[in-house]
Amino acid sequence: MFGLIGHSTSFKDARLKAMELGYDHIAEGDLDVWCSAPPQLVEHVKVVSPSGNTIEGAYIDSCFVPEMLGRFKAARRKVLNAMELAQKKGINITALGGFTSIIFENFNLLQHKNIRNTTLEWERFTTGNTHTAWVICRQLEINAPSIGIDLKKSRVAVVGATGDIGSAICRWLSRRTGVAELILVARQEKPLLELQNELGGGRILGLKDALPEADVVVWVASMPRTLEIDSSKLRNPCLMIDGGYPKNLDGKVSGEGVHVLKGGIVEFFNDIGWNMMALAEMEKPQRQMFACFAEAMLLEFENCHTNFSWGRNNITLEKMDFIGEASVRNGFKTLNLNNPYQAAAA
Repeated sequence: MFGLIGHSTSFKDARLKAMELGYDHIAEGDLDVWCSAPPQLVEHVKVVSPSGNTIEGAYIDSCFVPEMLGRFKAARRKVLNAMELAQKKGINITALGGFTSIIFENFNLLQHKNIRNTTLEWERFTTGNTHTAWVICRQLEINAPSIGIDLKKSRVAVVGATGDIGSAICRWLSRRTGVAELILVARQEKPLLELQNELGGGRILGLKDALPEADVVVWVASMPRTLEIDSSKLRNPCLMIDGGYPKNLDGKVSGEGVHVLKGGIVEFFNDIGWNMMALAEMEKPQRQMFACFAEAMLLEFENCHTNFSWGRNNITLEKMDFIGEASVRNGFKTLNLNNPYQAAAA
């Protein structure tokens, strides 16, 4: 069985969903009540691959909402309690989605293996970052040429280059795609220099200087709410892939020749009888999902029960090849820029 750990996009949405599920005592509570609310297994599902392979899964709502990000202890507790519930339910491999993955990595939850009377078994969990990185790379390779960008002659900026997903994308673009120039953007200089040395190239620039030079911009870093982008200074054409969370780049940039694509989202070949993706505001919630969630499904399809994506900067090209081939084989496709919610040929 595979598992998905997620959350609502806002406190308001969470309360509405809790009311629909009959958890009135939680729905009517304030944020303090929600901070102490336990995780809930809210849905079971069966998924059938194109070959007829059937797997079962479960969705666990962590009862976390973005408004809790400023409450370190509450955020940490939410993720760990959801992981404990997944393990107690006997789920073989569970993906952390949305802010649950970010909280796990940034708050270093590996230090907290014991939750009450449960010792978490890390091999039961995955961040899903390998599949996310592969999907974003394929979206770039498929969609850039469709708007007239020759990748062999292009400059690609990766914003958040030193993160787990960002560094994997940089390795792929440098060694597999072969772009003309890779521009590395991140906050801290030391990790940037280390990545540049590993890649044997790549130009380090600040965000302000990188944007006007890039034919393609891949965003895998958190985007400040106060960030303003002058679209008139962007190249034409320019492909911008929003691979961060939450996905809000389309509200910050627009203009002639600027194409924004929601990155790291895949579409299954057939409808899935679930409700969980409606929480993520997918255009086709019966088929579309975050690539990190799909990784847990793929590992279950492939009978590969291990923490496939774990820690920072451990994503190899070989792992990206494995999960990419499994993704195509089991009925997933990336999204096409011509219609951000329509599957593209993988």
